[in-house]
Amino acid sequence: MNTCWFVIINPTAGNTSLSSILGEIKYHLNNNNIKYSYALTTHEKHEIELVHEAINNGIKKFISVGGDGTLHNIVNGIMTQNKVSSNEITVGVIPLGTGNDWVKTYKIPQKISKNIEIIKSEKTVCQDIGYLKLKNNSTYFNNVAGIGYDGYVVNKLKKLKKLGSIAYLISGLYGLLFYKKTSFTIQVNNEIIKTKCLMTLFGICKYSAGGMQLTNYKNSSNGFLDITIAKNLTFKDLILNIKKLYNGQIINHNKVETFLSDQITIVPDLSTSNIYIQADGELIGTGPVTVQIIKKAINFVVNT
Repeated sequence: MNTCWFVIINPTAGNTSLSSILGEIKYHLNNNNIKYSYALTTHEKHEIELVHEAINNGIKKFISVGGDGTLHNIVNGIMTQNKVSSNEITVGVIPLGTGNDWVKTYKIPQKISKNIEIIKSEKTVCQDIGYLKLKNNSTYFNNVAGIGYDGYVVNKLKKLKKLGSIAYLISGLYGLLFYKKTSFTIQVNNEIIKTKCLMTLFGICKYSAGGMQLTNYKNSSNGFLDITIAKNLTFKDLILNIKKLYNGQIINHNKVETFLSDQITIVPDLSTSNIYIQADGELIGTGPVTVQIIKKAINFVVNT
């Protein structure tokens, strides 16, 4: 078995200088006697191709250098290959992107030297992975996905990512002003819920949307999705509860309902167009969606 780490670097992540970042990463990997090879992504979803090729060559350890989108694509590369079981794969993360929400659950720092010390320790969590099935496509996710307002915000965010973390605030405010709530039919835990809905979220980890806590987080390896149904929340509701969006208390609002389940199906009102679905901050598609959990699917190096 190849024990070398394969480092996948998104050179456009985080508006950083590739030459300085690459030099720093190489220095600390060499200084920690970590064997590695690396590749730079050159086009959208290139990470998936790189992962498939690396696994075919016997590699089972990856380092994601970029944002949540880079990690999302690496996870999809692991989950869509059929060479080895996904739980034989280990992934470490050096965060460089706009939001970097996944790393917040595991308290992974931004400093590269500290990241690489953590990766060297190889202390891992075998984490659950989510699976989204749409009418015409599917994807896996490792953090938080959702349909409705948050998908609308991600659609707007893609044009603003160069602004950095403030892009989440701008996109969110735009969404509050212009997103129109629609009716959802939601099937979860043998219940059928029909409601006018701002958004429905399905989480594995704790943070999303630039550090917000929108689900009732339990555990990233318990085989369940942390589901939040935010019903007919108004602009005023959200403005008055901005602090609660970040400290996790929004789940206690009387227009918010939470569930724990290994599967959920959401069908938006078909007369409403462009009900966007996002996963890990990446726009996936529109329309009805079924979400399932794959228990303990990938080993992630974490700060424990």
